[in-house]
Amino acid sequence: MRRAIRLAARGLGSTSPNPVVGCVILDASGQPVGAGHHRRAGGPHAEVHALRDAGERARGGTAYVTLEPCDHTGRTGPCAQALIAAGIARVSYAVGDPTPQATGGGDTLRAAGIQVEQGLLADEAEAGNIAWLTSVRLGRPYVLWKYAATLDGRIAARDGSSRWISSPESRADVHRLRAEADAVIVGSGTMRADDPHLAVRGIEGMADVTQPLRVVVDTEGTAVRPGARVLDDAAPTLIAIADDARTELPDAVRLVRLPRAATGLDIPALLAALHARDIRSVLLEGGPTLAGAFVAAGAVDKVVGYLAPVLLGAGPAALADAGITTLTEALRLDVTETVRIGPDLRITAVPNVPKER
Repeated sequence: MRRAIRLAARGLGSTSPNPVVGCVILDASGQPVGAGHHRRAGGPHAEVHALRDAGERARGGTAYVTLEPCDHTGRTGPCAQALIAAGIARVSYAVGDPTPQATGGGDTLRAAGIQVEQGLLADEAEAGNIAWLTSVRLGRPYVLWKYAATLDGRIAARDGSSRWISSPESRADVHRLRAEADAVIVGSGTMRADDPHLAVRGIEGMADVTQPLRVVVDTEGTAVRPGARVLDDAAPTLIAIADDARTELPDAVRLVRLPRAATGLDIPALLAALHARDIRSVLLEGGPTLAGAFVAAGAVDKVVGYLAPVLLGAGPAALADAGITTLTEALRLDVTETVRIGPDLRITAVPNVPKER
């Protein structure tokens, strides 16, 4: 199962709006004979790749799958039926499928006389598929907020200069995060200050990378100007503006109009609009104001901070007003990983408050 989980991770960034899934097949004597992962939406699922790899050796064997085999016909056939047809005798899957149209594969397998087990390494498999699972359970994209700051928490100097606080190694790692996300979001402040490009660059095997949707939250419709780098053809772009805003952008630019909030745009409405466009995971790269709005909306699922061994003493902090007025309201996080990236320290943390499931 652990090998299946590693295989599933190969699909990050290319399977959306489908989940990442891995499968390993053992023959009747317990020897590995097949393996595969879901590579791209619309393509064969992990079980089909693994069964093709195993051939006749799958008969009487065991399939280890990270997600319950599907039981419906979409762009591909049901994996439960493929396992039955291949003569698999036992199936162990880690996480049940929460989607109404695909669930039930375990019951179908049992009805066919196959021994079925659920829950092996479920926590690890869920962590690897957390973006898709969150989108299904909450009806909005999974949000990872990334920022780079000095050791004293500044994202820029007093004069606004910020290139480069983090190291080349950290910036390369951010492109990995972009490649795994369906969309990258920035706000109007970042647009005006940096004119960012937001496309994925420098990833090994670049030809296989699916460029994320570039999303700019431009409430008044004035930050993205004709000629902005996000308007090139390197990746698709969506500009989110207030429903009453005017813009001089050409008609060819894709816009979504959203209701206003107390400050800026309504974040739940933005996420709902993205979810409706099959966006299942978001990398939030915006500045402190946009990050504060997401935190205030309870819409940050993971935080990745790149801390550089630099001190500034003044300048904007990584997070602006998030609606927190006293220490008892603080959003407490659990640190899940700390890693050295070049000279920097990458800290990954998740909110430790229980989420509605």
